[in-house]
Amino acid sequence: MSNPPATHLTRRRALQVGGLGAVGLDLPGLLAAETTRPVVPPAARSCILFYMEGGPSHIDLWDMKPQAPAEVRGKFRPISTSLPGITLCEHLDMWAPRMRHLAMIRSATHDVNDHNAGTYYALTGHHPLKGSRLTVAPSSDNHPPLGSVLAHLRPSDQLVPDFVHLPELMFNNGHFLPGQQAGFLGDACDPFVAGNPGLPGYRAPGLGRIGTLDETRLQLRQKLLSRVDQVGRLVDPTPTGTRLDTFYEKAFSLVASPAAQRAFDLAQEPESLRRRYGLGFAPRQPVRKGGGLPCLGQGLLLARRLIEAGVRLVTVCSGLRYDQSWDTHRSHYPLLEKSLLPFANRAFAALLDDLEERGLLDETLVVAMGEFGRTPKLGQITSGAGAEPDGRDHWPHCYSVFLAGAGVKAGTVYGSSDRHAAYPAENPVGPADITATIYSLLGIDPQARIPDRLDRPHTISDGTPIAGVMA
Repeated sequence: MSNPPATHLTRRRALQVGGLGAVGLDLPGLLAAETTRPVVPPAARSCILFYMEGGPSHIDLWDMKPQAPAEVRGKFRPISTSLPGITLCEHLDMWAPRMRHLAMIRSATHDVNDHNAGTYYALTGHHPLKGSRLTVAPSSDNHPPLGSVLAHLRPSDQLVPDFVHLPELMFNNGHFLPGQQAGFLGDACDPFVAGNPGLPGYRAPGLGRIGTLDETRLQLRQKLLSRVDQVGRLVDPTPTGTRLDTFYEKAFSLVASPAAQRAFDLAQEPESLRRRYGLGFAPRQPVRKGGGLPCLGQGLLLARRLIEAGVRLVTVCSGLRYDQSWDTHRSHYPLLEKSLLPFANRAFAALLDDLEERGLLDETLVVAMGEFGRTPKLGQITSGAGAEPDGRDHWPHCYSVFLAGAGVKAGTVYGSSDRHAAYPAENPVGPADITATIYSLLGIDPQARIPDRLDRPHTISDGTPIAGVMA
């Protein structure tokens, strides 16, 4: 795997180089955004997106086929759940009793067999094919992801970032995955990348003043940044380049904002709760270096703190490190059993319980998904990465997605797959339909249009909300 690429000079980079970092601030998601009232009544105030990049194996975890041949059904056993007749994998025993909270879609499907392009499709609701080429890298012409649209249309009324991504931007095959950054909405709506909350002594990057920076020096920095802005407008001569006043106001307020600092301070949580999410937990003999998903539990706990503080959307993923993704071409079952599921099982269950206990599940939308599933047959090869005899390759033709919380028809299974979980048997839905559903639950008409940098209108999502999973 190659190193992350150097980025071109943007106005955001000019700001950072010019001194924004010198006041302890790196908040790319806080440039001024035009606000628009939601056009439909929102069921959810905010959203937590647990994104399982790499493509989790639906047939081994959520859509098991115990009557299928051995090369299809695999080695895991199904267990009962709180929904009669619905089973999950034996290693999801903490998810199983909480299925009453969830709407599970078993008929998600699309035609994109590439991680980068598939992530773009999943996070934006727009097909990645442009002309004859797939979108596999970030671009200022890309459609924005869910969080960026929310930052644009429904910015937080609290002194916190609108859109947070953690622990770090995902990277694969020489590029940061497209669909994570704001695309044509501009740097104003990029996420605040919050770092790894699973590390000891975690502090969100860019919050809080440097101790030696007094009020006078802070004002001097502000004047300097005004000059840098003039340079930035030459670098990025677009309408977004003229909207720094609100950015400055919010950014400099955030530097010393107690509310923002408290929101990111996991030390405020009881250790018992942190352990419920997975603090100090480590599976025996993990297959992957680092143990699989060690940051996931504290990441989901931080996500709960952030939406409680007013953040609109938090994406929690594995991050930059390739060895923590759900891309299980090899060592498929050992990776799932020892490095991935122990963390996902515990952390996601803790999140649902925590939200319910705090009364937040009634106002928060929770989504769990990846970009696709895995091949129905072990050893089946569908990509250049291949698969070993006990591995599963990429499979976008059928996979599972979960919704929970505000506006969701809890305890629902929508759609179904065929006898090998290879293709939808009924009610197929695509990534655009899933994003349209999320937008609708958050009070935004998915058919609403937003302008790009050249003031050309674009619909927010190409899909149709899935009525069968909405209360």
